Amino acid sequence: MILKIQTFFLAFVFFALLGFSDTNAQIRDQQLQTSQQFRLADRIIRVAEPGQLADTLNVWGDVNSPGRYLIPKSSTLPELISYSFGPSTIRDGQTNLDWSKVRVEVNISKYNPISNQESITNFEYRFNEPLPEGMRTFDLENNQVVSLQVKRRPSFVDYVRVIAPVLSSIATGFLIIDRL
Repeated sequence: MILKIQTFFLAFVFFALLGFSDTNAQIRDQQLQTSQQFRLADRIIRVAEPGQLADTLNVWGDVNSPGRYLIPKSSTLPELISYSFGPSTIRDGQTNLDWSKVRVEVNISKYNPISNQESITNFEYRFNEPLPEGMRTFDLENNQVVSLQVKRRPSFVDYVRVIAPVLSSIATGFLIIDRL
């Protein structure tokens, strides 16, 4: 009797797992069909369709999805930034950021193996300004590295966060020495 129950239980678990994995495979197939952007490996993101001429670029820095991107040959720099889900937001807990003071710096570097030199093109703009001249028409090439950095001017709170621990340590030192 116990053997029959164990056999029935194992058969039930086996068929349940088989049906569960089949359902997951169907869901994954649906997602791949509806998504043009999918991952080939960890942090390698394909945007170009299979069989389409593509460039491979690295996107680093303050973006929401950094990694190595396979993009169509005719892609522009703003499209590449959009593929990586745009510049990341400032994560300092402030709810009232003045976005007009936040600026984005985009650096594109290309290594030339013949001259053993690295050439860098720089674009810098604020959120409330139009894109810099030449950024929309910049020709992206294979093996370029695109790095984004989101910058803002420090506020009074930032200075207090740096100075307060220093003053606290000095005051604690004086109190300890005074008690000795």
